[in-house]
Amino acid sequence: MFDVICDEYHLLQMMSRFGISLGFSEKSVREVCEAHGVDAPTFLAVANYMKNGGESALHYVEHISVRALTDYLRQAHTYFLNFLLPAIRRKLVGAIDCSQANEVAYLILKFYDEYMGDVRRHMNFEDKKVFTYVERLLQGERTPGFQIAQFARSHVGTDKKLQELKNLIIKYYADPAAGEQLNNVLFDIFNCEADMRQHCHVEDDLFVPAVQLLEARTAEGQPEVEEQVADTAPEEALSEREKEIVSCIVRGLSAKETAEKLFISPNTVQTHRKNIFRKLDIHSVSGLTIYAIASGIVKLDEVKL
Repeated sequence: MFDVICDEYHLLQMMSRFGISLGFSEKSVREVCEAHGVDAPTFLAVANYMKNGGESALHYVEHISVRALTDYLRQAHTYFLNFLLPAIRRKLVGAIDCSQANEVAYLILKFYDEYMGDVRRHMNFEDKKVFTYVERLLQGERTPGFQIAQFARSHVGTDKKLQELKNLIIKYYADPAAGEQLNNVLFDIFNCEADMRQHCHVEDDLFVPAVQLLEARTAEGQPEVEEQVADTAPEEALSEREKEIVSCIVRGLSAKETAEKLFISPNTVQTHRKNIFRKLDIHSVSGLTIYAIASGIVKLDEVKL
């Protein structure tokens, strides 16, 4: 998991929406998912889709757990409605003159509030109508008069109005005093626009087709299939001897002192040290100390800080 996040750091946000916290040590993607009760194939499907784009969607749909993806989308809604959009509004209020005397600024804020209202109505509809429908499907029940295709037809990207707001600010709001503060808000709006667009794509390209497969299975009286896919192999684990070396290093022992303590040569200590840093991809004693404490090799009061 560490390598995945370092290669694609934007997946941090996706990870939090799956309810996965940091501090996963050297565990593989599957191990981290299992520890947090997350369906690994669904996590990998969303991650690969975000990395490779829409053309790859069909390769992942059959591996998705509809329940896990629904939970992910719910968490995304909570993030947008309760954190991101209110945070941008607070920054916007601080960056522009929102009095009615400044008509452009007043209209910009009014426009943003209307946008937030649109997003809230759209996501509340999904939470109450669409996700409830999916929950019933997962229980083997059909809802007369509704299919996920109806949602797909009515699903208009909610990022479009944000794009218009961004354009209005850039083109028509002139206030030299706003400067860096307003640019910072615009940066957040650009990121929110991209995030919202990607959220809509996940719904259209992964969620809707996966639910359509569930609809077909439910019509045939079959439960949702939780299919397993291959995962990356776990990182090399440290040997017991290497853990002893780590313990000595973070306690502040020199190579000579470590050699004497473990009854090995200083050259052997240096070889082990190089292998440890290579395996863990850690390049400092400070980093090794954090690893040793987090892994239970030593306790905080035992290390040299």
